[in-house]
Amino acid sequence: MRRMTWAAAILLVFSLVLSACGKKDAESVVKELDKVVSNMESYQGTGTMKLHTGQQELTYDVEVSYQKPHYYRIKLTNAEKDITQIVLRNDDGVFVLTPRLNKVFRFQSDWPQNQGQVYLYQTLIQSILLDNSRQFAVDDKSYVFDVMANYNNGTLARQKIWLNKSDYKPVHVEVSDANAAVMVQVDFSNFEFGPSFDKTTFETEANMKSSPSSTGTSDQATIADPDQSKDINGSTNANAEGSKDAVTPDKSTDAKGDSQADSKADDKATGEDGKNATTEDEEDADDTAAQPQGESASELQVMVPTDLPEGVTLRDSMDIVFGGLPGVVSRYTGTYDFSILQTQPKDMAATYGGEGKFLDLGFTIAELTGGDDQKTLTWIVDGNELRLSSATLPETEMIRIAQSVQVDPTK
Repeated sequence: MRRMTWAAAILLVFSLVLSACGKKDAESVVKELDKVVSNMESYQGTGTMKLHTGQQELTYDVEVSYQKPHYYRIKLTNAEKDITQIVLRNDDGVFVLTPRLNKVFRFQSDWPQNQGQVYLYQTLIQSILLDNSRQFAVDDKSYVFDVMANYNNGTLARQKIWLNKSDYKPVHVEVSDANAAVMVQVDFSNFEFGPSFDKTTFETEANMKSSPSSTGTSDQATIADPDQSKDINGSTNANAEGSKDAVTPDKSTDAKGDSQADSKADDKATGEDGKNATTEDEEDADDTAAQPQGESASELQVMVPTDLPEGVTLRDSMDIVFGGLPGVVSRYTGTYDFSILQTQPKDMAATYGGEGKFLDLGFTIAELTGGDDQKTLTWIVDGNELRLSSATLPETEMIRIAQSVQVDPTK
């Protein structure tokens, strides 16, 4: 009897030892993740990303390709709204492509080294490695890390990352705000380490040809170059005479529009409602409020924010010509004062100048320029360039408003 008791005890201890050997703690997983990233040559992943911003949830299909040392291709598609954008990094720089409109917007940036994105594997793993206060859990199939969100976006505070136990491939990501509300969710349906890519995968021209333009033409894509002349906001504009990368349909009209804008830039004054001084975009909109020659601003699909800060209301909205382009400017007042200027470059293109701070909006990259007196957030959505300008909006509110901008169904 005593022998049987001892035998059972030994068997129990042996089982516990084996069980303990099969488990990994947070430290051992982190060490292995560091090795995975250090030795990684390439990867490719597909999945869906949901943005819980504004009044309507947005869902994007995501395709991510990476090749060491710095080649990236991210394709974001919203089938419901027929929106497709490609973020591309290659030896020539960083680009946002809108194939349907035959437009290429160029950045001066070391993205994504200076800030990451939720669908990039390196970004997810680095957030785990850098957070010494990380929380660790294990479920049936995944290791789960709860860490600080390291995105250049003040609205995102923490994220939970699910990694497959067997190979550390990403499975699911949830990024939350300071109130623990999930703002971004990514589900990976497929992920592969070490794929081989065709050399055209990261080429700008090849990616533009992958989707037909809405005009049905095969003309060369308009490329906006950061070296072109700057407009009054400090952003680069492709209106520069003699530019080789952007074609201007009527240079005399554009030069006149730019001259008028520049001549007014020094005459800004406080608005008649006693609020803060109106933004440069607002004043320029007032000075150029008219229908563009040869095109109607009504052709624009007007975009408006669906998530306004409390106490803010629409002051007015008007059709304008901005730098020779048809557009719409909407001004908001109340707790904060700001304006949103929207244009849709066609035969000429606008670009980010690379002098500001780059922010992650989830579905695209935005540039924040300006100082304490006034800031302007500029981003591209399906060929539309939008500029949110304010002297009073905090950065977190600017991001939240930009993320909520959608086509106005009443227009």
